[in-house]
Amino acid sequence: MLDLVKNRYVWFAISLLLIVPGLIFLVMPGGGLKPSIDFAGGTLWEFSIPNRTEPIGTDEISTIFTQNGVPNAIAQVSNPNDRQVVAVTVRSPEVKAEDTRKQTVTDAVVAAFPESQLTRFETVGATVSRESTQQAVLAVLAASLAIMAYLTFAFREAPNPLRYGVCAIIAMLHDVLLVLGIAAILGYFIGLEVDALFLTALLTVISFSVHDTIVVFDRVRENMKLRRTGQPFEEIVNASIVQTLSRSINTQLTTFLTLMALLLFGGQTIQHFVLILLIGLLSGTYSSIFNAAQLLVVWENGWGEDWKRSRSGHSTQVAA
Repeated sequence: MLDLVKNRYVWFAISLLLIVPGLIFLVMPGGGLKPSIDFAGGTLWEFSIPNRTEPIGTDEISTIFTQNGVPNAIAQVSNPNDRQVVAVTVRSPEVKAEDTRKQTVTDAVVAAFPESQLTRFETVGATVSRESTQQAVLAVLAASLAIMAYLTFAFREAPNPLRYGVCAIIAMLHDVLLVLGIAAILGYFIGLEVDALFLTALLTVISFSVHDTIVVFDRVRENMKLRRTGQPFEEIVNASIVQTLSRSINTQLTTFLTLMALLLFGGQTIQHFVLILLIGLLSGTYSSIFNAAQLLVVWENGWGEDWKRSRSGHSTQVAA
């Protein structure tokens, strides 16, 4: 039988190597998450510009906004290689629908690019954006507390049921930090923004992570009932992981293939959403097997004693 518990500190080290680069980008100057207007407030403009024979520069669009009373506008050309219809997205400070600058800017864009049309105009005020940010944080905290409470109750017949809830939350935080870190990296290099759809993906990632963890923990609980006298806890956990491994892989592979199809052939508006789900799916599968279950072993043995055992090369012989 595979001994996946023996190298638990290697798995922990791999997790750190995956998380640390993202954490650096989260706190570095010029880094961090790039909030969309859902969380930062402001106005979103989208223009459809047809029949272009020359590329459109983002600086050219931003200059038009500045000259017409809307400074600090950030433009992005979504499909620059399409010479039939070019989509331009602009994020600017807040401009209300009744503000005369809306029409002034629109007229200026039409004058510079004949036949262009304003296809989308949305404004989110600062108050709404603050409320959205607070609700996003509260949603993640509430989910974490509910998961810990549920797992502690569900595993109440197992020894030390609180450990199951705590280990599941730690594994979940691993996945959340990994997703946030990658979002910060992508935001730095390609301008990925954190919006309401991103929050939806993040909460879905949490469900991925916890679901896989519960499957493994439930098997640990069942195997504990069959524990032989003197049987090491490592052996029980390892057997539980191996017994659920094929199920976890098969289930997640099905979801992975579906998400890959959406990423490759779905619309552009959901690509970032699907990408976050893919990252979270892979991270959740990894953390449930190589983090959550392994943490149970470390906690059972005692943190200091378990480290000494791993350093001394001691490992439990897992029965075939």
